Amino acid sequence: MSRTYKATGINLKTQALGEADRIVTILTQEFGLIRVVAPGARKHNSSLGGRSGMFVVNELLIAQGRSLDRITQAQTIKTYPGLTKDLGKLAASQYLAEIVLFQALSEQPQEELYELFNEHLQRIEALPRNEPASVVAHLAHGVFHLLALSGLTPQVQVCCLTQRLLIPDFTNPNWQVGFSVPTGGTVCLEAWEGLRREGERGRQTNSSPSPDPSKPGSQTIVQTIVHHQDLPVISRRLSATELVMLQHLSQPEIMQIDAATNYGWLSVEQILRQYAQYHFGRPIRSATLIDSYFAPNHHAIV
Repeated sequence: MSRTYKATGINLKTQALGEADRIVTILTQEFGLIRVVAPGARKHNSSLGGRSGMFVVNELLIAQGRSLDRITQAQTIKTYPGLTKDLGKLAASQYLAEIVLFQALSEQPQEELYELFNEHLQRIEALPRNEPASVVAHLAHGVFHLLALSGLTPQVQVCCLTQRLLIPDFTNPNWQVGFSVPTGGTVCLEAWEGLRREGERGRQTNSSPSPDPSKPGSQTIVQTIVHHQDLPVISRRLSATELVMLQHLSQPEIMQIDAATNYGWLSVEQILRQYAQYHFGRPIRSATLIDSYFAPNHHAIV
C-alpha cells in the first residue's frame, strides 16, 4: 500500500488531467508547495469537485504516488465565496496567488507564508462591493507584505543614493521623488541630477585630447581616472502622496487612510508590480486582469 500523509493547505492553481481528474497546486503549512491529483474531481457530484476549487482550504489525506501524489480524503475547513462574486476581488486574489507561487518552496514548512496569504484573502473578501480603489489598495498592501516576507522589501524610507531620510514636501505641488526598480527603491531626484551632471563632466574630461609626446614642446600629462557611480535608471516618478502610501504599506493603518487619497493606489500597485516582476524574473500574468478591470474604473481611482 502507498504511504499516506496529512496536510492542511489552500488551493492556488488547478488544471485538467485526463477525462475526469484535476491537478491541484496547493500551499500547505507542513510541506510547502505540492502538486497532487484530485481523482474524479471533474465528474458530476464528485466529493472532490468543490474541494479542489480555487482558494479552498482543506485538511487533506494524501497517498504518495510514482509521479504525482493523490488526494484520498479532503475535509474543507474554509472557503472564500465572496471572492468569486466580485471580479475585482477575484483578480486581486489571483494576482497574490501568483506571487505566492513564485516564492513558495517545496518540501519545507511554509506556515508564515500560508498565514499571510490567507490573512490578505480575508481582508479582500471583507471589502464592500463597488469600491475598486479599496481593492487596489489591499492588493498593493498584500504585494508589499509578500515581498517583505521573501526578503525583497523595496527601500522607500531613504534615498538609495544618499541614504538620507525622504520626507515628502506637501507644500510644493511639483515635489517628486524617483523610484528605481534595478537600484531597489526610492531615489532623491536632486541627488540623481547631481550624479548625472558629475557623470557628464567626467565624460567631457576623459574625452579631451592628450598632447602628443613625440612633438616638440609637448608636455607629459599624468591622467587620473575617476570611477563615477553608475547613474540609476528612474523607473517612475512619485508624488508626495504616492511616496507616503509606499512608506506606510508595512503598517496596517495604511488601510484606514482617508478615501480622498485613494487616487494614488493604482500607481503604487504598478510600481510594486514592476518591482516584483524584475526580482522574480517572470511576468505576473494575472496583472492583465487588473488592468482590464480597473482601467474602466480609472476615473474612480485617479
